[in-house]
Amino acid sequence: MVIQRLDANALNFSQQLTELLDWSTVSDSQVGQTVDDILRQVREQGDQAVVDYTNHFDHRQTDSIADLKINAEQLKQALDDLSQDQREALEVAAQRVRSYHEYQRQESWQVTENDGTVLGQKITPMDRVGIYVPGGKASYPSSVLMNAIPAKVAGVEDVIMVVPAPAGELNPMVLAAAAIAGVDQVFTIGGAQAIAALAYGTRSVPKVDKIVGPGNIYVATAKRAVFGEVAIDMIAGPSEILVVCDGKTNPDWVAMDLFSQAEHDEQAQAILITTDEAFIHQVTASIEKLLPDLERKEIVRQSLSHRGALIKATDKRQMIELINRIAPEHLELSVEDPESYLKDIRHAGAIFMGPYTSEALGDYCAGPNHVLPTSGTARFSSPLGVYDFQKRSSIIHCSAEGASVLGEVASVLARGESLEAHARSAEYRIKPDR
Repeated sequence: MVIQRLDANALNFSQQLTELLDWSTVSDSQVGQTVDDILRQVREQGDQAVVDYTNHFDHRQTDSIADLKINAEQLKQALDDLSQDQREALEVAAQRVRSYHEYQRQESWQVTENDGTVLGQKITPMDRVGIYVPGGKASYPSSVLMNAIPAKVAGVEDVIMVVPAPAGELNPMVLAAAAIAGVDQVFTIGGAQAIAALAYGTRSVPKVDKIVGPGNIYVATAKRAVFGEVAIDMIAGPSEILVVCDGKTNPDWVAMDLFSQAEHDEQAQAILITTDEAFIHQVTASIEKLLPDLERKEIVRQSLSHRGALIKATDKRQMIELINRIAPEHLELSVEDPESYLKDIRHAGAIFMGPYTSEALGDYCAGPNHVLPTSGTARFSSPLGVYDFQKRSSIIHCSAEGASVLGEVASVLARGESLEAHARSAEYRIKPDR
């Protein structure tokens, strides 16, 4: 297998890196048209359109959404039927995710100025959110925990989960995770029709305020299309990992860490940056040694061949510059003193510190959220969190004195904008003796 080797000091490196990082959702007019048709039909026909599309795309045979709903007893039964080790793993992961996100909860606040004017902020949770969870063979119970638990910690009363069940196939761990996370309603629907049902609401599926969770290109396109009707978390690209190593970590560990993201799909990206040329050769040897025994080796092979890279940098400063340029979803600082890097890193979704902290721990049970910005969007985006399910309302309560003082300022500014009613509204509150 050939994995690209790059030298950060080569004359054409900047262009090579740009080409390596380039990824954007393919603008497929046919996908867009299909999604538009589905959204329109669900908006106009509600439940019937959702049932029809589910029967067609997921090979189901049902007459009503009631047949596609999973009740609380079924969720509990799925949890009770798990093996002891599976249940304990889910419960430990859920507890850690919940504990971490408790620190993110924001509280309302107020301050009183000298003249008695009160300013502040009221924090309230969203009423209802929808979480999309991939279904069938590509099932991710961890995604249920990562999306539902922060919403519940934020105080969201009604969490609606949609998960496709192609040909009736459904991973019981997904249902068990929903029970542990406190999901309120579950519908076995997927694709653009599920996004439409959540965004517009139907007789059976409640309209939500926000939709979160990953999906295929049809789901991503539908989320983009309904943004504005509802809020969304993000439009996620392929999974990414950037491993920065000082050459002192076991090369087998580094190779497997690269595999851990490459195995997601052929478009996933795994990159190593090191100052040690000999270490690049060691990791290459580990890749060749370990890959043949990997269950998803063909996916990994394509991912590493098409979008992977082993990059030689000159020094720590240059590695940090590359980190901030790449703005990776997952950043492993597999070095002896990761703290010394941290202060200069500006752009990364999640940072895994030290050689013992594999990215896989963050995917499942470390505690921080695994829903992260991809494709360089860590430059302006953050991991999913409690704050994504809370809203902020400004509080302004002027005293008579405060209204008089501010009224003079507002009057000048309003008249400068030729908005007379604004000015006069403020002027009415100005004390006559001022």
